[in-house]
Parts: sequence; C-alpha cells; structure tokens
Amino acid sequence: MNSRDDHKKNPGQNISDQKKKDPDTTIDSHHYRELIEPAMAWYENHHRDLPWRQNQDPYRIWISEIMLQQTRVEAVIPYYERFLTALPTIQDLANCPEDQLLKLWEGLGYYSRVRNLKKAAEVILRDYDGKMPADHDAILSLPGIGPYTAGAISSIAFGLPYSAVDGNALRILTRARLDDRNIAEEKTKKAITKELDQDLQALTAYISSPGIFNQAMMEIGATVCLPNAAPKCQECPWNTMCMGYISNRMMEFPVKTKAKARRIEKRSILLIRDGERVLLHKRPDKGLLAGLYEFPSLDGHVEPNIALDYVKQMGLEPLRIEESIPAKHIFSHIEWRMKSYIVHVAQVTEDIIEVPAESKQGAKSYLLAELHEAKETYAIPSAFQKYTELLWGGKKRGKRKK
Repeated sequence: MNSRDDHKKNPGQNISDQKKKDPDTTIDSHHYRELIEPAMAWYENHHRDLPWRQNQDPYRIWISEIMLQQTRVEAVIPYYERFLTALPTIQDLANCPEDQLLKLWEGLGYYSRVRNLKKAAEVILRDYDGKMPADHDAILSLPGIGPYTAGAISSIAFGLPYSAVDGNALRILTRARLDDRNIAEEKTKKAITKELDQDLQALTAYISSPGIFNQAMMEIGATVCLPNAAPKCQECPWNTMCMGYISNRMMEFPVKTKAKARRIEKRSILLIRDGERVLLHKRPDKGLLAGLYEFPSLDGHVEPNIALDYVKQMGLEPLRIEESIPAKHIFSHIEWRMKSYIVHVAQVTEDIIEVPAESKQGAKSYLLAELHEAKETYAIPSAFQKYTELLWGGKKRGKRKK
C-alpha cells in the first residue's frame, strides 16, 4: 500500500488541535480519537510487505480480506496468488465454474466464503458494470460481505471513513480502553464499530487515510498486541496511552465468554480403491462442506466386517481391507474423530456407481476417479487431508489385513 505524506508531518498534531476546538473529544473508554494518528504514523515504518498491500485495487483487497477470515496470513499468501492468477478480474470470478472455484479454494476451508465471492461478483457484473462500487452501503449489500469487510474495502480502496473491526481490533481496542463489554456478543462488535466510525467521520478533515488506520489496527493486532501470547507493549505505538498497559491489566482483556463445547462425532472413512482409482462422493448442496467431494464414510467407529458389508451394498466386490490411519478435524461447532480403512475391490467397469434408495445408506451416487484426476480436479476439504496425503503420496500405511 502506498502511503500518503500529509499525516506524517506532525503526527497527532491535527487531532490535538481539534480537541482544543471541540471539548467533547475527551478520551473515555468508548472513544478512540487519540489512538488514530499514532497508529498511522507507526504503520508507516512497521507494516509487513504483503501482496495485497501493493496497490489499492478493490478486487484484490476484497479477495484478501475474505481469505484472511479464520486463516493465517502465511497460509493465505500462496492461495491468494494462485487465485488471482487464475481469476484476475471480477468478471473471471463471476464466470468461473463451481468445481474449478472450489478447487482453487481447496484447503482454505469455510467454503461458503468462496461461493459468496462468486455470487457477489455476479451482482457486481450485473449491477455495477463489473467494478466494485465506491460506496460503503453498496459494498455492504453484496453477498458474503459484512461490516468488517465493507469497512476494509471502503477505507483501503476508496479512502472512505469507515472502520474495520474484527477480532484483532476488538482485542487491541478493549485493552487500550479497559473496555469490559463481552466481545462474544454481536452487540459489542456493532457498538464498537459504530463508535469508531463516528470518530473517523468526525475527524475526516484531519485523517489522510482511514484505510491506513484500519491496516495499522490489523498490524498491531497481528504483530504486537498478540492474541495467545504476552503482548509486546514496549513496541506498541499506544503504550503511553493504553489504559491496559498503564494499569498492567492488559491480560484481563478482552472479556469473552467461553464457547460451548464442540459436539464429538465419530466416523469411519473408507478409502475404496479399484487399482489406481478411488471412490468419491459429492456432498449435498447445503449444509456442512456443501458441494465438496469426500470419501465414503460410516457413522461411528465400525469394525472391518461392518465396513465390508457397506462396500458390498454398493455392488462392489471387496478383495481385502486394511485398517489405516486415524485423523481428527475440528470445525467451529463439531469435532470429527475418524478411523479409516483402505478397501481394495475387484475391477469396476463403470465410472459412476448408483446405490438404490432401498439400501441402508439411502440413494447415493459415487464417482470412481483416477488418483491424479481426484487430486487435480475435485475439491476435497482439508478435513480429509491425512487421507489425501496418503493416497496422493502412494504410501502404504495399513495396519492389518482381513
């Protein structure tokens, strides 16, 4: 991101002058004006050089912000570069077939994000001539875009005075102001967003780029005021005004209620092999991991004979079964604990296997795909990463044969 020079001449002076004119700008626990200029000045010399900061292209900013939700920066970078190489424009995104789109997103998880990207791109193509609208409310109305993402795009790409309040921002702002509102409640996030928006809009004449301030908050939260480690308060641009640091209470904030315990689900994963082909199943279009491909599975941790009966119900002829590796995957509200079997079957003449509705598993359609085709073409979620690594790598890690 190319910075602007007009706020660097005397950081903080503009807001100090405004405070003299406006006695209502006294800093309290829900006021942030005094934090803005120091954060912007600090950002100039301390921000990381990330690919989405190279320009103010709203499409690139949008893609990066969606990818960065629930995902580490280091993990996002190769996905971001690959995605934009394949889909360099909003029009390319709008016209991308779903299977290709899901494959580009494979491994990032939360696949509703990329489906909403496509839906929003279609709206932009239809209603805005293929260009991201330079209007906060219009951006907010797009599928999959909430207040945080709308604020980020509006401020960084278009210089509009809106905040981008995510978990990082909530943490650093509540620490700075000893704000004991529960950040697990949506009303707290909405209130802080509104308060910060009001400050940015009231100081429009004194702030050169709200986008730089929002990125500064992101950077402070990511590199200084850390979520799961002691904050690096000596490096923080707010250490002379942060109430948490001054009172040595920073680790008491943010206040957040404990999440409900995840539901444990046991599953048995079947890696059904016909030579160099593997059996895949496409999940329903709605619900968890919607529209993605998975390996056949059974509820619970079943014994080999139960797995073999299931394979026979598909009309396949099992040759041998090997118990394979266990795996665990954590979703936001569910934890899968998986055991697995590799099942070798006699050669199948069809590519598609239809299981009738009267079978125990109900009507289902399975696809037999060559291993290289499965790897390169079909989006298989990271929940099955251990099993895709096992198959693509060709490792033999079975435990016992029946």
